[in-house]
Amino acid sequence: MSRVLFVLTPQVHLLDLAGPAQVFSTAPGYELCYVAEATPVPTWQGVALHAALTWPELAADDLVLVPGWRDGYGWFGAAVLDRIAAHHAAGGTVASVCAGADALGRAGLLDGRRCTTHHDLQDRLARGYPSATVVRDVLYVSDRRVVTSAGIASGIDLALHLVASRHGPAVAARVAREMVVYARRNGDDRQESTMLRHRAHLSDVVHRVQDRIDAGFAEPLSLAALADGAGVSERTLTRLFTAATGNTPLRYQQALRVERAEHLIGHGSTVESAARAVGFTDARMLRRLRARSVPA
Repeated sequence: MSRVLFVLTPQVHLLDLAGPAQVFSTAPGYELCYVAEATPVPTWQGVALHAALTWPELAADDLVLVPGWRDGYGWFGAAVLDRIAAHHAAGGTVASVCAGADALGRAGLLDGRRCTTHHDLQDRLARGYPSATVVRDVLYVSDRRVVTSAGIASGIDLALHLVASRHGPAVAARVAREMVVYARRNGDDRQESTMLRHRAHLSDVVHRVQDRIDAGFAEPLSLAALADGAGVSERTLTRLFTAATGNTPLRYQQALRVERAEHLIGHGSTVESAARAVGFTDARMLRRLRARSVPA
C-alpha cells in the first residue's frame, strides 16, 4: 500500500485538499496521511483540521502532495521544505495544487522543470523561480516526478492522472465515474490522460466499449468482439464511437498503448520492452505512432 502524505499549511483551501484526497481514498491501495507544523490547521473556508506533527517514514512509491492556500497566507519552514526535497531525491513523487507550487519552488524542485499553477499566480511563480518554465492555461504538468496543477478543482485532475499512470486508465475511469466527475483536459497532449479526455460524452454504448478497451488495451481487440459486447453492429459502433470521441476504437486503443508506453519509457524502459508491454508485436509500430503523435 502506498502512502499519500498531504502537507498542510494554515489557510489551506479545502477543495485543494479534499479533491485529491477523495480520488486517492476511492482508488485501491492508498493510505492517506496528513502532516502540519502546528495543529489544528485553520482552513480558509473556516473548518479546522487536525494533522500529525511528525512525518511518517516514506518510501519511493509514496506521494507527497502540497495543497494550495489562500493567497498571501501559506508558508512552510525550512525543515518541511527539506523533507519535501529529500523525498524527491530518494526517488519519490512530489505534487502540488494551486499555490502549493510555491512550496515546491522553495524546496528547489522547480529549477529546470516545467510547472503550472492557478492562472492568478502564474506571473508570480515565473518571477519567483526564473529557472522554471511556467506552462500557462493547462490543468497540470508532470516533469520528472514533480507534478503541479492549476487551482482548486484541478487537483482532482492531477490525482486522476497519477492514478491512471500508476494503475492504468481503467482504474482511473472507475474512480472518476464513482466520483461523478465530468473529466476533461486542456493543453499539451502529452500531459493529458487519453481515457479521461474522451469521457466527456453521454453515450452509454461508447462508455461500455471504452471500459472494455481501457481494461484490455494491451490485448488484441477486434471490432466485431467490441460491437458484439455492446450489442450493436460494427458499423453502428464505429459511427457512435467516432462521434463521441473523434476516434475509431482502434485509434483509441492505439493512443492508450502509446500513452502507457511513453510512461514506461520515461521510467527507464527501452522502446522495445515498452512496445511488448503494451501489446505491440514489435517496436516499429510504436515508433511510427510516437512519431505521428496519435491524437486521442
